[in-house]
Amino acid sequence: MKKLICVLALGAAFTSGNVLAWGNDGHRAVGAIADQLLKGSAAQLQVAKLLLPGESLEKIANWPDCVKGTYCGPQSPEMLSYVAANPKHGEYHYTNVPFQNAHYHDHGVGTADDDIVQTLKRAILVLQGKADALSNPHGFSQREALILITHLVGDIHQPLHVGNAFLGKDGQFFVPATQAQIDDVSIFNARGSNDLLLDDAKVTALSEALIPAPLPVQEGMAKAPAYPKSPTKPLHSYWDSTVVDYAMRRLSTRTPQQFASTVISSQPQVSRNTGEPVTWPYQWADASLAASKVAFTDVRAGPAMPQTSRKGELYHVWALTVPDYYPVPSSALAKQQLIEAGYHLAAVLQAIWQE
Repeated sequence: MKKLICVLALGAAFTSGNVLAWGNDGHRAVGAIADQLLKGSAAQLQVAKLLLPGESLEKIANWPDCVKGTYCGPQSPEMLSYVAANPKHGEYHYTNVPFQNAHYHDHGVGTADDDIVQTLKRAILVLQGKADALSNPHGFSQREALILITHLVGDIHQPLHVGNAFLGKDGQFFVPATQAQIDDVSIFNARGSNDLLLDDAKVTALSEALIPAPLPVQEGMAKAPAYPKSPTKPLHSYWDSTVVDYAMRRLSTRTPQQFASTVISSQPQVSRNTGEPVTWPYQWADASLAASKVAFTDVRAGPAMPQTSRKGELYHVWALTVPDYYPVPSSALAKQQLIEAGYHLAAVLQAIWQE
């Protein structure tokens, strides 16, 4: 079997944790599913009270990424105020539990006090009206809590926003027992796979051979601008956007609203959460850990290779092999995770605001 070679560049290309999840269309699809599922419910009325005219869950779904200054244009006063009050807001989007683990545990390896599970818990308590100074240390307003839940429910269903890879110098995936073992000297943190770089030309060729061609541009519809392609793509970026594109194409849908309508009409099988809503982020994290194992199935790493950055800093890279069937299971998993996220977003809001 032909193998796809990719490169893992640790410590040099990216310094943050997980940057985005599902990309613009993926988050909008999650919001669009919830919008459609909530129609006519008490939760829809409560959501509308916290939204501005013209807003919907789909339209606010990317707000917490927009405040990073990523792709949304100038920051609004509301965004600037949120950023000033939340200097660690970038950490709210992910956790870094070893993907081999079965469960997320408070204070476990790769977790943090402001990670995605803890932030979702706080936001849920705010919407329930149960928050106090201890449970809401950042002072989230109800509107901010709704915005965060809308976005972070999407994030937590992206497998690489929960399941993280750690490697030793020998290229073997490693399961650290303590945080102290992750020293980037003998044990390295892949940082949500932002540092795993795919050979973009090869993965695109494999994907296009397995996934239906893009839908033709209709008359009057603007064509997407052509930008120069980078020779590499972070594995995290592949899961954020590429698999979403493939998932939508496999359903012959071109917009988040069309995707939402199509999947809802198919009456998909979706897992149900149990217990108090504040415990659901743990259930979502555990399910995402299970999904992350699929993302790393049959992925193999070679020995570490030292590299020098432009600043003269020493770091290491690993050559990974990924099977050429990888695009099919990854796009199928992305489709299911997007559906789960949309249904779970609607479910948590309905549990908070019952009929």
